[in-house]
Amino acid sequence: MSDDPQSPGVLLVEGPDDLHVVLHLYLRTHGEPEFHVQDKGGVDPLLASIPGEVKVDGRRALGIVLDADESISDRWADVASGLEEAGITGVPDGPEPGGVCIEGNTRLPRVGIWVMPDNTSSGELEDFVSRMVPDGDPVWPRSESYIEGIPADIRKFSDRKVQRATVYAWAATRQQPGRMGAAI
Repeated sequence: MSDDPQSPGVLLVEGPDDLHVVLHLYLRTHGEPEFHVQDKGGVDPLLASIPGEVKVDGRRALGIVLDADESISDRWADVASGLEEAGITGVPDGPEPGGVCIEGNTRLPRVGIWVMPDNTSSGELEDFVSRMVPDGDPVWPRSESYIEGIPADIRKFSDRKVQRATVYAWAATRQQPGRMGAAI
């Protein structure tokens, strides 16, 4: 993996969990990446960085992976705005199920966009990861039961984050508990 944020190929992600999941998936399916994965420290810094990242000299490819959260259409509008501000044309009106790739030209990079969990619905990284838990995994239903069994009045997380809590409960039971990416 290139460690150079000025690399010709850069993948922008929201945070360390996204970085680890994407990197481990890539390593498992393709080997060592020839691009830099850059943790932007949150969705707002990621979105704010898009115009500048598009304009980095020598940049040939820019990938963007971020959570849809509550509204995939709102998140898409945020990404499209940053790309259009940077001079990228041909941004579709919305995400497409297989992902979006916008061809570059001699002065602007090719841009790929994936909105978690599946480029079609609202949600986040943990919704994506939960879909990779093998059918019949004996721990998954126990993780769900554990999280569901915590009374709402003593939970430290909102109802929107139940899936996230379940994924972390499941990940805590792996051979080496830790980041979701390591479980892959």
